[in-house]
Amino acid sequence: MSASLPIRRALISVSDKTGLLDFARFLADRGVDILSTGGSAKAMRDAGLTVTEVADHTGFPEMLDGRVKTLHPKIHGGLLGIRGNAVHEAAMAEHEIAPIDLLVVNLYPFEATVARGADFETCVENIDIGGPALIRGAAKNHDGVTVLVDVEDYAAVMAEMEAHNGATTLELRRRLAATAYARTGAYDAAISRWFAGQVGETFPRRVVVAGELRQGLRYGENPHQQAAFYAGGAARPGIATARQVQGKELSYNNLNDTDAAFELAAEFDRPAVAIIKHANPCGVSVGDDLVSAYRAALACDPVSAFGGIVAVNRRLDGATAAEIAHLFTEVVIAPDADDDAVAAFAAKKNLRLLLTGAMPDPAATGFTLRTVAGGQLFQTRDNGRIALSDLKVVTKRTPTEHELADLLFAFRVCKHVKSNAIVYAKDGATVGIGAGQMSRVDSSRIAAWKSREAAEAAGLSEPATVGSVVASDAFFPFADGLLAAAAAGATAVIQPGGSVRDAEVIAAADEAGLAMVFTGMRHFRH
Repeated sequence: MSASLPIRRALISVSDKTGLLDFARFLADRGVDILSTGGSAKAMRDAGLTVTEVADHTGFPEMLDGRVKTLHPKIHGGLLGIRGNAVHEAAMAEHEIAPIDLLVVNLYPFEATVARGADFETCVENIDIGGPALIRGAAKNHDGVTVLVDVEDYAAVMAEMEAHNGATTLELRRRLAATAYARTGAYDAAISRWFAGQVGETFPRRVVVAGELRQGLRYGENPHQQAAFYAGGAARPGIATARQVQGKELSYNNLNDTDAAFELAAEFDRPAVAIIKHANPCGVSVGDDLVSAYRAALACDPVSAFGGIVAVNRRLDGATAAEIAHLFTEVVIAPDADDDAVAAFAAKKNLRLLLTGAMPDPAATGFTLRTVAGGQLFQTRDNGRIALSDLKVVTKRTPTEHELADLLFAFRVCKHVKSNAIVYAKDGATVGIGAGQMSRVDSSRIAAWKSREAAEAAGLSEPATVGSVVASDAFFPFADGLLAAAAAGATAVIQPGGSVRDAEVIAAADEAGLAMVFTGMRHFRH
C-alpha cells in the first residue's frame, strides 16, 4: 500500500457539526463523493452540497428509530477491505462494495447527556453503537482509510490533501488512528463508569481511566521528567475549568499546588484565603472580608509564603489583589475577579491569575487515584466534615465557644496538611503548621518553632500559639505531642481519638488544664 492515499469517497456522520460545512465544501471542491446520514446529511444538503444518503448507498433503510443505519457490509466492507489485497478486492467487486477512503465521525454526546443530569433511559439512548464500530474499523485499516474523530483535526487533513494532490500520508493516518482508538476508549470508559454508578458499584471489577490532553507541560516535578495535564472524570470547578487571565505557562508543580490550595479554600463558608507551598498550607484564615483573611493567613508563615500559591473562595477584589501583589506569588486562583483585581496584577507579568467560575463542593463524592508499581490505588475523596454536634468532650474542662470555633477551623485545615499534621489556630487563622513528619511530636514542635520565628520577625512579644488551639489529623499515640502543644501555649485540642493510650493522653490534658474533644474521624493525607 502506498504511503500516499487519495481520498475519493468519504462517509460523514457527526453529532458535533462545528466546522462541518467548511470541511465538506473542501472535499466537494476536490471531487470527493460524500456519504452521510440524518442530521449531517441534511446540514450539508441545506448548504447546497451533493450528498448520498447511506440508505441509498446500501439499499437498506434506516430502521429501529435510527439505531441501525451504518451497520451494513457495504459500509463496513468499504472501510475494512484491504486495498491491494486481491482476495479482498475480488469480494468487494462481487458484492458491489465501494471503498470508503475517509471516515468522519464524532459520537453521540453521551458524556454531555450525563453531565446535564438526564434520566437513565435518555443516557442509554445516547450510547453510540454504530459510530464506535465505524471508527474502530477505519482505524484498524488505517493503511487504506483516513479516520477523523475530532473537529480539531479537520485542518490537518485539509493541509495534507492540499499538499499531496488530494491524498493523505501514512504518518498522518497512523496518528489519526491512535487518536480514534483513544476516543472510543474514553467513550467506553465514561459509559462503564456511569453504568457502575447506576448499579451501585463503587469499585467495579474493571475500571478505565480516561482523560483529554489539556496542556503539554515543559517538564514534571523535575526537569528530567516529562509531563502533561489531562482533564477528565467528574466535572469539578478547579484547575480543569479555570481560565488563565494572565501570566506565564503553568508548570506541573503549579497545577498540583494550585489544586491543593483551591480545595482547601473551598472548605469554608466565610471569606477564606489559603496560601500553599509544595502542596502544604503555610497559612490559612477566614475573615469578614478577603483582605483581612489574606493578612492573617500571610502572618502565619510569611517566609514560606514567598513564591507560593494563593487561593480565595470569593470574587477577588482590588484591595485583596493589591495586598497579594506586594509579595512574589506564583499563582492566584479564585472563582472570579473584579476589574480592579485584574488591574492590580497587570504589572506582575509572571503571576498567573486563574478564574474557575465556581467553587468545588467539599462534601461532594468522587475518587482520587494514585499509581503504584503495576497498578493504581483508588479511594473515595476525603469529603468527611466534622460539625459541632460530632464533637465529644473528653476532658474535665469543656472548650469555650470561641475555642470550639477555632478547633473546628483547625481540624478542617488539618485535613489538607500532609501527615503527620499539626495545626495551631487562633481567631480563625492558622498560627503554626507542622506537616509531613515521621513523628507527631516533631510536627507539634516544628509548628511551634515556626510560630516563634514568625513572631520574632514581626517584632511580637510572644508567639501566636500562646492562647491558640491545636488540631491533630490522627490520634496522639503518646502524650508527648499533646504536651509539646501545651508548652507552646495551646489551651484546647481537637483530635480523632482511638489510641490504646487515650486515657493516658486525656489525663495529661487534664493535668495541663487543656480542654480536648474527639472527632471520631481521621484525616490522614499522604
